[in-house]
Amino acid sequence: MRRTAVYLVAVPLLIPVGPITLRDVDTTLADNPNSLPDLLPPAFTTWFAQKGWSPRAHQMELLARASGGENMLLIAPTGAGKTLAGFLPSLTDLTRRGKLPPGAPFTGVHTLYISPLKALAVDIERNLMKPVEEMRLPVSIENRTGDTPQSKRQRQKLSPPDILLTTPEQVALLIANKDATRFFKDLKYVVLDELHSLVTSKRGHLLSLGLARLRRLAPGLTTIGLSATVADPMDLQRWLVPQNGDAEDGPAPPAGLVHVTGGAAPNISIMTTQDRIPWSGHVATYAIPAVYEEIRKHKTTLIFVNTRFQAELLFQELWTINEDNLPIALHHGSLDAGLRRKVEAAMSANRLRAVVATSTLDMGLDWGDVDLVVHVGAPKGASRLAQRIGRSNHRMDEPSKAILVPANRFEVMECQAALDANYLGAQDTPPVGEGALDVLAQHVLGMACAEPFDPLELFSEITSASPYADLSWEMFERIVDFVATGGYALRAYERYAKIRKTKEGRFRVSNPQVAQQYRMNLGTIVEAAELNVRLVKHNAKGGSVGRGGMVLGKVEEYFLEQLVQGDTFLFSGKVLRFEGIRENECLVSNAFSLDPKIPAYAGGRFPLSTYLADQVRAMLADPARWPVLPEQVRDWLALQREKSMLPARDELLVETFPRGQRFFFIAYCFEGRLAHQTLGMLLTRRLERAGARPLGFVATDYSLAIWGLNDIGEMIARGALSLADLFDEDMLGDDLEAWLDESFMLKRTFRNCAVISGLIERRHPGKEKTGRQVTVSTDLIYDVLRSHEPDHVLLEATRRDAASGLLDIGRLGAMLSRIKGHVVHRPLDRVSPLAVPVMLEIGREPVAGEAQDAVLAEAAEDLIAEAMG
Repeated sequence: MRRTAVYLVAVPLLIPVGPITLRDVDTTLADNPNSLPDLLPPAFTTWFAQKGWSPRAHQMELLARASGGENMLLIAPTGAGKTLAGFLPSLTDLTRRGKLPPGAPFTGVHTLYISPLKALAVDIERNLMKPVEEMRLPVSIENRTGDTPQSKRQRQKLSPPDILLTTPEQVALLIANKDATRFFKDLKYVVLDELHSLVTSKRGHLLSLGLARLRRLAPGLTTIGLSATVADPMDLQRWLVPQNGDAEDGPAPPAGLVHVTGGAAPNISIMTTQDRIPWSGHVATYAIPAVYEEIRKHKTTLIFVNTRFQAELLFQELWTINEDNLPIALHHGSLDAGLRRKVEAAMSANRLRAVVATSTLDMGLDWGDVDLVVHVGAPKGASRLAQRIGRSNHRMDEPSKAILVPANRFEVMECQAALDANYLGAQDTPPVGEGALDVLAQHVLGMACAEPFDPLELFSEITSASPYADLSWEMFERIVDFVATGGYALRAYERYAKIRKTKEGRFRVSNPQVAQQYRMNLGTIVEAAELNVRLVKHNAKGGSVGRGGMVLGKVEEYFLEQLVQGDTFLFSGKVLRFEGIRENECLVSNAFSLDPKIPAYAGGRFPLSTYLADQVRAMLADPARWPVLPEQVRDWLALQREKSMLPARDELLVETFPRGQRFFFIAYCFEGRLAHQTLGMLLTRRLERAGARPLGFVATDYSLAIWGLNDIGEMIARGALSLADLFDEDMLGDDLEAWLDESFMLKRTFRNCAVISGLIERRHPGKEKTGRQVTVSTDLIYDVLRSHEPDHVLLEATRRDAASGLLDIGRLGAMLSRIKGHVVHRPLDRVSPLAVPVMLEIGREPVAGEAQDAVLAEAAEDLIAEAMG
C-alpha cells in the first residue's frame, strides 16, 4: 500500500564546544596563547566558564586581527564554529561601546551579516539572541529578508539594529536608498557567510558591487568572510578588499587568512548491495531498500540528491516501503515556503528520521542530531560533497558519516574519485570569474536611485569590486548609455530612458517611478521556465505554422532552447518535430520517424567538475586503482579492455560500430553534460558536411554518442574523414556562430539578461507580468537589436552568459586543446561494454519509478549480451 506523503529544516547551533586546539591553526597568535583571553570582555569569559566551554584558537585569532581593522577570511571545516567567530568582533565591540543613552544622536547599523539564504538569516537571529540574552549584552539584532514586513523595514531605516542579518538583494535595496549614507555611516563590520557559494554567481556579482558602495559610505569598515570549501583562497581574499590601485596608498593587500585544518576525518563509504549496479540511469531506485535500512539504523538521516525530480521520486519510493511509518520529509526549492518552514521546525525539534533534500539544505545547518548523510547519485564536485557530508555530526571534533549511492557504473568511479578527494582535502569550487554586464546595468540604475552620480567616481568605485576590476572605461560608458537610453536602436522610446544627465555632468533617475520600478524588480534570480508543448500541423512549404492543437505537456526551456527547426525529439511517447517557440509555447508536429534526433537529456543539472572528470579518466586508465571498485565494475572495465581499449588519461577514445540499420560514433570525453551537448551540436554539423548523414546524438556526463546512416568508421579508415579535423578547435568559431544563429538559445538567454538589467520589468504596482508577456516583450526587442544593433551591449552580455553557462565553451575549448594529437580511433563490429550506458540513453524518454527500471533492464540485457559477444 502506498502511504500518503507528508511534506513536513533547522536552526544552526552557533556556539561550539571543545577546547582550544592551537595545533589546528596556522596563525601568528597561536604562538602566544596566554594573550588570547584578554580579547574577550568579562561577560564573555564568565559565560564561557559557566557553560564549561572554551573558545577555539581560530575564533580568538580572527577576533584579534579583525578587531585591529584587518579584513579577514576564515576557512574552517563544518562544525568549527565559523559563524560565532564571525560575530565575535562585533559582539565584543558593541559590548565595550555599551547601550546608547536615551536621546543619543542617530546611530547607523554597526554590523551587516549577509547570507545566501533567507532561512539562514532568520535562524541565525534566533540562535544568536540566546547567548546575547544570557550574557545580557547591550546588542540589538534583527533580520531583513524578502519575507520581512514592509512596516518593519521602514522602522529599521529610522531606528537600525546594531546587527542586521540580511541577504544580497536587501543590501542592494538599502544602498539604492537616498538615506543610505545616514544608515551606513557607522558601519564597522560586514560578515559574509558561506562566501564560496555567493561569489561565483550573479548574486555574488551584485553583492560585490554593493560591498564597493558600502566601502565608500563607511571607509573604515572591516570585512569578514566565512567559508568551509575553497579551492583557491586567494580568490576570496582579493574579493574581500578593494581592487583598484588608484588610491593614495595603492591597492589594498588581500584579506588575511585564518585556515583551520585538522578535525575528525569523515567516515565515507560507497553503498554496496546484492543487486546489479545499473549500467545507466540516474535515480538509483535499485538501492532504495538499502537506503531505507540505513534510515532505520540511524537517529536522523539527511538524504541529498541533485535535482528536484530525483527528490520527489526518491521521497515517494521511500514512503512506498515505509512499513515502520517513520517520519520522512521532503525539502526543495519548489515547495511552498510554509511547507519548508514546517520541515525545518520538525527537524529542529528532532521529530524526523529522514529528510530528502536538494541544494536547499547544503549550507548553514548545524544539526547535531543528524548522524548520517546519504548522497544519492554522484555529487558532481568534491567541494559539494564536502559541504553536504558536513551536515552530519555538525561538530568539528566528531566525524561526519556519509554513504554515497551511485546510480550507475560510471558514477561508481565518480563517487570513488569524490571520496578520495575528500580524504585528500582536494577542493574544486569554481573561480570568481568576470562580472556580468546585466548585473552592472542594474547596479548603475540603483546608484542613480540613491543619488545623482558622477561617472568617473562611480567607475572607480565599481572597479574596486573584484569581479569588475578589469572593466574598461569604454564598456562602462556603454553600460551607462544603455541605462540612459536603452541603446541606439531603442533611444527613441521614452520608457527606456531610465537616467538623465544633469548640467553638472551627473546622472540622476528620470523620474520617481523609475526608482519605484527598480526596487520592485531588483535581483538576479530568474526562475527557469517550462514551456507548453503544443501539437500543430507541419507546413512543409514553410511559412507560419498552424495553431490550436492539443497541449502534450511541459518541457524545461533549457532543453528546447538548444533545438533548431526540424530537430526531432521524444516526448509523451511520440517522436516530435520541433517547429519553433512562439511566446511561451513550444510548437511541434508529428514526425514520421523512429529516430528522434535529440532525446530528452537525463541526469542532474550540476556540471561534473573538471577535477572529478580528470580523476575518473585517471582511474579508468590505471588498473592499479581498480581494487577499491566493486567487482561488477572491475569486470566491466576489464571486459572493455579486452573487447576494445581503455584510453590513457590524456587521450580521447573514439569508437565506431554498426548496430541495426545505423552506424554509431562514441566519444569518451569525460567533460560533463553541458560541454558534451555543445560538442554534439557542433560535431553533427561537421559530420553532415562530410557526408556522414548523422541522425542525432545523445550526451551524458561521461560520453557522447552520434548515430547516422553512413559508416563513419569506414570513412575514417579510408581517409574521407579526419578525426584531427573533426575535433579541431576551430569548431568554436564559425560552426558555433552558425548554430547559435539558428537556435533559440540566445533569445532565451537574452530574456534573462533583459530582466536582470532592468530593460524589461516583470513587476509593476499592483500587478506582475506573466512569463508569456515577458517573453513576448523580450523576443520583440531581441529581433530588433539583432537586425538594427547587433553589437548592442545586452547582446554581448547574452553571448557571454551563453558561453560560460549553457554552452560551457571554456571547458570545451580546454578539452579540444588537451586532446590535440591524442585522439584514438577503435573500429569495432559491435557495441563495446563502455558504450552500453550512453547507448541506453538513446531515444529514451524518462519514466518514473519501476517502469523506468523495467524498460532499462530490458534494453540493457540486449545491449550487454551484444557487448559481451
